[in-house]
Amino acid sequence: MSDLNKLKSALSELGQDHLLQFWDRLSQGERNDLIKDISEIDVKEVTSYFKKALTSLHEDQEKLDDRMKSIPPHLYGAVSRTTPELLASYETEGFVQISEGRVGVLLMAGGQGTRLGSSLPKGMYDVGLPSHKSLYQIQAERIVKLEELATKCTGKNGHITWFIMTSEKTMEPTEDYFEEHNYFGLNKNNVIFFEQGLLPCFSFDGKIILEAPNRISKAPDGNGGIYRALRDRGVLNEIERRGIRYLHCHSVDNILTRVADPIFVGYCVKRGADCAAKVVEKAFPTEALGVICNVDGNFQVVEYSEITLKTAEMRNNDGRLTFSAGSICNHLFTTEFLRKIVNKYENQLKLHVAKKKIPYVDENGTYHTPEKPNGIKMEKFVFDVFPFAENLVVWEVNREDEFSALKNPDSAEKDNPTTARRDLYALHRRYIKDAGGQIIGDPVVCEISPLLSYGGEGLKSIVEGKTFESPLLLKSPQEEIKNGTNGFHIDH
Repeated sequence: MSDLNKLKSALSELGQDHLLQFWDRLSQGERNDLIKDISEIDVKEVTSYFKKALTSLHEDQEKLDDRMKSIPPHLYGAVSRTTPELLASYETEGFVQISEGRVGVLLMAGGQGTRLGSSLPKGMYDVGLPSHKSLYQIQAERIVKLEELATKCTGKNGHITWFIMTSEKTMEPTEDYFEEHNYFGLNKNNVIFFEQGLLPCFSFDGKIILEAPNRISKAPDGNGGIYRALRDRGVLNEIERRGIRYLHCHSVDNILTRVADPIFVGYCVKRGADCAAKVVEKAFPTEALGVICNVDGNFQVVEYSEITLKTAEMRNNDGRLTFSAGSICNHLFTTEFLRKIVNKYENQLKLHVAKKKIPYVDENGTYHTPEKPNGIKMEKFVFDVFPFAENLVVWEVNREDEFSALKNPDSAEKDNPTTARRDLYALHRRYIKDAGGQIIGDPVVCEISPLLSYGGEGLKSIVEGKTFESPLLLKSPQEEIKNGTNGFHIDH
């Protein structure tokens, strides 16, 4: 009983003693569940989070125009402004790092495909390609191919460790899915799953919300929760144990992601960057992409809503937007930088607040689903570590080659399965054209297995001088051997 009294006293000091209001009516099992729930959150810490979050909620949104500067040219590289020879040198450097086992991938895959109309984790979503490969399979096969290319380049057999951050609801189905598909050809020991954390939801008056008499209402802590999860789940220790120096960090929902892109890795290594961001040029001033820029001497992502239209429309002498570095949630961090963040700066990361309709139980234990926002959810963003970087660089890529987000159902205008397929088909059609082949048909449906080509390489001997009809699916020899045939296979 003394333990219960201690808990009551500690919660009372923090204004959270209501968490035990139903104690007398709970069964022993329910009491254990509640104690477990309370023990899994640092109540003192999350209560202080709420106070910080409340301050930002009540501050008038200040426009940042006068405090913003664009990224200096010497820190802003771009594929389109780099010679083929220099790109090749970056790629070779990337291959060297991969073959030495120094490159890992941090995949942010905590989301469910609810908006896409799927009950599965988003990484398991079938976009509707001819092959019916999921996002997970596409990205896994890109890693398989990249390891092969790195070995071919350096003669050394290295591997890429894939760290996949799931959430409470997606962890088990994701692990089962990879097991069922034999890790898509990757070594099981080089695929490591871990869960992102949860933060309790608060009422507007600072009370942690109960969603049941014995259960606290919690929500994922955002993609910026990756830093805390790396620390608390022991993943950063494992990264260091494996001798990994560079982590490519990206979200699962970009179908064109060049996983562990050797050019990006090589660029960052040669520039001595501790933190880097891949960006695309904003298509137009009001596009809903945050831009990376310098604010008061530190780099950060500024959302379109944080600046005036006049600043958004500013252009340089060459006609390009002054603030054009569109953030696409695609980063590179050194292991050393991540260690610095989790040890020193994680608790200083900005908290982003959303007012939400959060189901709750009232003082009688009755469950309610509110019709209007009744509380807040707090989350952190992955890019909020930028101000702590000592040498941040930016690498601009061509949107049509590397960015097509999958966020919405086909009923939405953009970022849906149809646009994702269209963008992948267009990219693969260009690969075939660049290798001396062509594809005819309307519409063009053209898919090239990642196991055959990571980024358009190695296709000349297969397609040069040939004309293909849509739909086209080019498979690798491995896939055909698996299916009981030999050689390159073309499905029409």
